[in-house]
Amino acid sequence: MDTAKAITFGILLIIWIFVVIKVYFSSKAEKKYHNTTKFMTRVAIFGAISTLLYIFIKFPVPFLPSFLEFHFDEIPIFIAGFAYGPLSAFCVILVKTIIKLPMTSTLGVGELSDFIYSCAFVLPAAIIYRRHRNFKSAMIGLGVGTIFQLVFALLGNIYVMIPFYMEVMQFPKAAILGMMQKANPNITDVGWTYGLLAVLPFNAIKNAAVLVLTIITYKSTHRFIDKMQK
Repeated sequence: MDTAKAITFGILLIIWIFVVIKVYFSSKAEKKYHNTTKFMTRVAIFGAISTLLYIFIKFPVPFLPSFLEFHFDEIPIFIAGFAYGPLSAFCVILVKTIIKLPMTSTLGVGELSDFIYSCAFVLPAAIIYRRHRNFKSAMIGLGVGTIFQLVFALLGNIYVMIPFYMEVMQFPKAAILGMMQKANPNITDVGWTYGLLAVLPFNAIKNAAVLVLTIITYKSTHRFIDKMQK
């Protein structure tokens, strides 16, 4: 594992998250969403829905490595972010991650990666939509979030996740490469060919499905939650 690259990548991720939070708190429009009880209730509801979706609805894609599982837990996070703001989305991601930690099989590294990827995906979209609540801003936000998520997922898998499995979990490189090549013989290494031929298409397909389902279910879901609260 290239330790310097992994550390640099981690530092950049932390800086990016702090920048996102800073931008959020600088927005005066967020001040009207101050009701703590409603905020906690919404976070709890969407966090629970997100966790249930992650646990019960996930499956591998036939032409990609089996450890890359399709899941839809980011749909309620997007809905929370669009309906109630970026901070709500961030807290939902945090709740989902904390609930998942006792079930970890990667010493928490997989959960941390999912947390970072979800933040990269959802928060830019929620921030952009919060500033201009219209369809155009929503589409721009979703596009920006998709690009961020693809970049972070690609680099995170190449420089953090796969090296972690090889060094800490003691998975032989040949065994991991064998799993990858079983799904796609064109993958020749556990680095960039894996990233470009597996991680990138997997996340692009998953993100597209999540975005379409979010757009379809957004209004009805957030109206239902508001009625239930009242």
